[in-house]
Amino acid sequence: MPKGEGKTIAQNKKAYHDYFIEDTYEAGIVLQGTEIKSIRAGRVNLKDSYARIHKGEMFLYNMHVSPYDQGNRYNHDPLRTRKLLLHKREINKLIGETKEAGYALVPLKLYLKNGYAKILIGLAKGKKKYDKREDLKKKEAKREIERAFRERQKM
Repeated sequence: MPKGEGKTIAQNKKAYHDYFIEDTYEAGIVLQGTEIKSIRAGRVNLKDSYARIHKGEMFLYNMHVSPYDQGNRYNHDPLRTRKLLLHKREINKLIGETKEAGYALVPLKLYLKNGYAKILIGLAKGKKKYDKREDLKKKEAKREIERAFRERQKM
């Protein structure tokens, strides 16, 4: 968790299941019209979204921000491409790392920090099917241990 993180709006739990997260970066988002009101209301979905670098700038694709109810004609396209704000040196570093095979930029979490919407981008490497199964086994074993521990505490 980055230092000074605010209220979490949306998380991409599927990303942790499908990828190994190597590194994380905090980025600002360029928003239009009533998008911030929809985000504050929690009407956002990160599930199928991804980030890409194009001409030295980073963009976020397929993040669904529902239109604001009272927005009428000032509303926006829910799936529009949004620009992400990062330092130039961070973008240059990410360009080099994503050139390697198997690396992707995946949004992990959307949150509010000091009144601004921020997104946590992860440099991720895809998991194989057996890795996913192994993680599920570890998670289930941990759950069993916790359950047994709670039962023992009750006695």
